[in-house]
Amino acid sequence: MESNQLPTNEYASFYSPYINALGNVVLLEELETCLHDFIKFVQNIPMDKFDYRYAEGKWTIKDIIQHLIDAERIFAYRALRISRNDKTPLPGFEENDYVDNANANDRSIQDLLTEFSAVRQSTLLLFKSFSEEQLKRMGIASNAAVSVRAIGFIIIGHQKHHQKVFQERYL
Repeated sequence: MESNQLPTNEYASFYSPYINALGNVVLLEELETCLHDFIKFVQNIPMDKFDYRYAEGKWTIKDIIQHLIDAERIFAYRALRISRNDKTPLPGFEENDYVDNANANDRSIQDLLTEFSAVRQSTLLLFKSFSEEQLKRMGIASNAAVSVRAIGFIIIGHQKHHQKVFQERYL
């Protein structure tokens, strides 16, 4: 499925900027392609920028990469639960608390990228395992209806959003 074919009733409106910014991409292809694009992009960032904050209280690039890792794990877990027809409403998460407790700035950029790649490979294998029926299944996460396939596009859009923030505010 392509992102521009995703019905808007399969995700909360607050995810619209992520999905709308994707243009016309195929879910599985883009999950893989944007992984490689992101790693290449981050590897070209000057080393002195990884601990930089563009304003007081803002996250560093390392914090954001850890945030992407944590969020993708949570989104993939949601996709798994919903794909398996689990009807339990899934809670949201407080991203600032996660960043505050992740110690990303104590890690090397290579460790973060290795973990990011491992998480994405796991996500990619998970999404490849879903049938068309499972991809269309709907559940509740963060008090909003969402489909499994929408979660995949949200993962991609979330990553691309933060990559754009890197370009605009950190470099």
